[in-house]
Amino acid sequence: MIKPLTQGDRATILRLLRDTDMFTEAEIAVAEEQLDIVLNQPGQKDYNIVVIMDDDVVVHDDNGRVAGYLSWGPTPLTEGTYDMYWMAVAPDKQGRGYGKRLVGWLEERVRSEKGRLVVIETSSLPKYNPTREFYLGLGYKETARIPDFYKPGDARVIYTKYLNQE
Repeated sequence: MIKPLTQGDRATILRLLRDTDMFTEAEIAVAEEQLDIVLNQPGQKDYNIVVIMDDDVVVHDDNGRVAGYLSWGPTPLTEGTYDMYWMAVAPDKQGRGYGKRLVGWLEERVRSEKGRLVVIETSSLPKYNPTREFYLGLGYKETARIPDFYKPGDARVIYTKYLNQE
């Protein structure tokens, strides 16, 4: 089950981000800021966050276990372009389709809003090889690479997928 973020999910998501061992404390602080914007500014239109609940938990409510989360939003000053800002799946739940379901949900949501393009960015560091392969496997294409973007030796890799082009 995929559902909107609630206050009860906040601590679990922050723990999940740390447990993945993929994000620095500075990156987690940015994710935390985005969580707080979504939770505390309900009228804002820049960010949206959903969580995917663990399939192994029978009762899905605020006490159910969050298996992963995804944040996205419309890209400012564009027509129909959306950014996927963050996605993480608990380490013990990776490889079970949660990430694929989250991205599929996002694509359907963007299509329903007449969106045309999803943009995802990630790091070029070797530990992100599985992440980059994951996006390629979902039909995203690497459309840009900016060398030394995050720091020397760490490029910004941008993936895109056009939707509603049947």
